[in-house]
Amino acid sequence: MENTCHFRGKCFLCAHLCLLLLVFLPQFASSQKWDGVAVTQSDYQSLRAIKNELVDFKGFLRSWNDSGYGACSGRWAGIKCVKGQVIAIQLPWKGLGGRISEKIGQLQALRKISLHDNVLGGTVPFSLGFLRNLRGVYLFNNRLSGSIPPSLGNCPVLQSLDLSNNSLTGSIPPSLANSTKLYRLNLSFNSLMGSIPVGLTQSPSLIFLSIQQNNLSGPIPDSWGSKGNYSYHLQFLALDHNRISGTIPGSLSKLALLQEISLSHNQLSGAIPYEMGSLSRLQKLDISNNAVSESIPFSFSNLTSLVSLNLEGNRLDNQIPEGFDRLHNLSMLNLKNNQFKGPIPASIGNVSSINQLDLAQNNFSGEIPASLAHLANLTYFNVSYNNLSGSVPSSLAKKFNSSSFVGNLQLCGYSISTPCPSPPPPEILPAPTKGSPKHHHRKLSTKDIILIAAGILLVVLLLLCVILLCCLMKKRSASKEKSGKTTTRGLPGKGEKTGAAAGPEVESGGEMGGKLVHFDGPFLFTADDLLCATAEIMGKSTYGTAYKATLEDGNQVAVKRLREKTTKGQREFENEAAALGKIRHPNLIALRAFYIGPKGEKLLVFDYMHKGSLASYLHVIHDRGIILDNKNQDETEIMKAETPG
Repeated sequence: MENTCHFRGKCFLCAHLCLLLLVFLPQFASSQKWDGVAVTQSDYQSLRAIKNELVDFKGFLRSWNDSGYGACSGRWAGIKCVKGQVIAIQLPWKGLGGRISEKIGQLQALRKISLHDNVLGGTVPFSLGFLRNLRGVYLFNNRLSGSIPPSLGNCPVLQSLDLSNNSLTGSIPPSLANSTKLYRLNLSFNSLMGSIPVGLTQSPSLIFLSIQQNNLSGPIPDSWGSKGNYSYHLQFLALDHNRISGTIPGSLSKLALLQEISLSHNQLSGAIPYEMGSLSRLQKLDISNNAVSESIPFSFSNLTSLVSLNLEGNRLDNQIPEGFDRLHNLSMLNLKNNQFKGPIPASIGNVSSINQLDLAQNNFSGEIPASLAHLANLTYFNVSYNNLSGSVPSSLAKKFNSSSFVGNLQLCGYSISTPCPSPPPPEILPAPTKGSPKHHHRKLSTKDIILIAAGILLVVLLLLCVILLCCLMKKRSASKEKSGKTTTRGLPGKGEKTGAAAGPEVESGGEMGGKLVHFDGPFLFTADDLLCATAEIMGKSTYGTAYKATLEDGNQVAVKRLREKTTKGQREFENEAAALGKIRHPNLIALRAFYIGPKGEKLLVFDYMHKGSLASYLHVIHDRGIILDNKNQDETEIMKAETPG
């Protein structure tokens, strides 16, 4: 009996203790350092509310327990904290459904939300505009609907907003232009309507603007780069596959750093502005499938950086202007389905880099220039349905089938069924008879020889003068261009950088600080993107560790973290990194950015080479039996994003 009472007493005591734990457990979540870091009570409640509105099909949120234990020490999947406050929610590719709770606006320290590549529905939370520290929003590749909250323009340090590939409707909020640090805006592949806000055309901070594949209408504002004395940094502009009308604005020529322009599949008309020939860094221009008319501006011969020019499906006429042989980097030229006439310029054959040339469905006449047969890199060639005549150069006829030449009634020699007529036999002249008069050639006198020699000497001197004059003009223009380049770099509001680093600089900001400097390159990212990227170790050396890093948008870069003992002082490091960042050579991997952390850590960001290294290639060639360790490493973070200590 006594034992029974004793047992019941123990049970009563245990039940009482459990009840106390249930009552005070939420308080422990905010005050007890279970594993070194404790989440605040308000952030804990917000995370619980967010979890309740998500559908976790694959169980990734199983670690989000009911106590808050481990939320800020890495035990809660996708959560990062600083001093007990949530600064990042990163749960991409997790198959999450449901919707994003408006309670997310209570995470006052939140800097980054990354929920892309899920199956989330509902709307973009309006409360995101209450987050004063918000820097990055990555919600692309979901099923979000409704309109874009205008409140997002209230985020003063917002740098990257990507809502692409959803089902968003309504218009683009003009308030987005209020985010003066916004450098990447991607709203493509939605169902947005209305016109392009004028404020976006005057944003000096934008580097990447993509609003393609929507239902936008109205003209393109002619106000690009027209606000104050700012330096504008826009490099990528995609407005294609909309219902945009009007003409191509000439103010685009004020964006001196533009590298890609895509305006295809719209309803644009009028002429191509002559001023666009001043975009010396332009690499890709696509105006295909519009109603653009008149002729190609002669100024296009100045676009020496141009790699791809697509003008297919317009109403361009007249002849192709001379000077295309100056476009030494051009690899794709598409003038299909226009109204061009006259001969095909033989100078195109001097552009050795061309691999795609489409001149079909025009009114070209004359023969195919023999110079086109010397284009060794040509993989696609089409001149069908023109008014060409004569024989096709034999090397082109052997390399391309008849579909590249059909529709030219007077063209021959490109197939067995279109043989060229045999040339007539040479006419045999009768031998001269004895009685026929003989023609005697007068010998040159000494005076004639002196006059001829003097004329030749004069021509040579004139040629030398012309060559010297051209060299001087080229040297002067190169020096002007070089001095112009040094004054157009740097983000607005920043002072001159240490050293001579080229390219806009993006500060990581926040409590941990740090400095990120970009050079020219295809990828744009913030310091938060770099430090929160997933990575696998590629190798180690005495100078540091190399990683393959995957950014939030899926792009891959190679990152080398230098050892502290092998690196130099910060100022000397910045100067040397700035010099390396300017080097561009086909046999060298380009340095795209470098990062200096608040504790002196140094990162170098390069292009990632998918085919391996030179060392691995040489080892395979010589078969020395050295097996490189290519085993996949567990995905680890390059550095923990702004965690204390």
